Amino acid sequence: MARTRGSWTGGTLTAGSVLKPQDVARAVFHPAWIPQPLDPSVERLKRFRLVAGAVASLGVYTFVEGGFDFTELLENAMTASVVLLFLTPLTVGVMLWVWRRGGTVRQVRTPLLRSLALLVLFVGCVATVVLLVRTVNSSGNVAGIIGFGMVMLWLLVFTAYGAVRVSGNFFGTAAVHRCLPPLLAMVTSWLVAVPDLVTGDLHGLSLTLGVVFILGAPVTVTAIALLEMRRLKRRYGIRLAAHPATHHVTPAPMPPGAPPAGAPYLPPQGNPYGQPHPHAPHPQPPYHPQRPYGG
Repeated sequence: MARTRGSWTGGTLTAGSVLKPQDVARAVFHPAWIPQPLDPSVERLKRFRLVAGAVASLGVYTFVEGGFDFTELLENAMTASVVLLFLTPLTVGVMLWVWRRGGTVRQVRTPLLRSLALLVLFVGCVATVVLLVRTVNSSGNVAGIIGFGMVMLWLLVFTAYGAVRVSGNFFGTAAVHRCLPPLLAMVTSWLVAVPDLVTGDLHGLSLTLGVVFILGAPVTVTAIALLEMRRLKRRYGIRLAAHPATHHVTPAPMPPGAPPAGAPYLPPQGNPYGQPHPHAPHPQPPYHPQRPYGG
């Protein structure tokens, strides 16, 4: 279904969507106001960046040392969400200061507020999931466990799919500036790794595994993000240090034979009556109003 302009979800949700939390998450956490991708190659880079960022967020050591702990994963997700709640506006605020000579905050106010709303919505969902898990674990009432459990499972799937979406578009900050998502990916991945590097906490891993697992993800995310920003600069003239109002993205070239943008399609012109007259030696001139007919 086509998205409705001006609507957050783009009109893609129906009454039956409630039974599919992944569809609701796709519509809510990748809203209609997020701009369409400029280049398929940039989108492929975003997918690689997303995978590397997931490795940094989940912490490979959780699976390697001591097995998978769901409660610890939720606590780490809650901590990361709170950090993002402060880190993302701070990073965007720094970039607004960098852009101050190229434009004003008012020019990007609407996408800024929308991105902030998406960030707060996601953090609220994570906090609600953590609260429901604790409630279910501490409840001794069977009916309460079943009721809260059903809501918790739906919200858990909804939030998990939402996390994938916001990791790709970084809370819709591409609507503010195309280079903000890769920048925020770099800042976030290094913020996750730096505390372990400073404290020397390898979480029970050997020195080699600790360095690989702690530095591997942020280094990979940084390399992909820099390549993504480089392509945006070289192909579309989008620079991180330039205010979004100064960008004039050149549309992608049209395929050969396609009509120009904005012009109605006209089929190739020819003789509308089929084959030319066999006795006509050359194309006949059009009727001239000052010449007598047949003259």
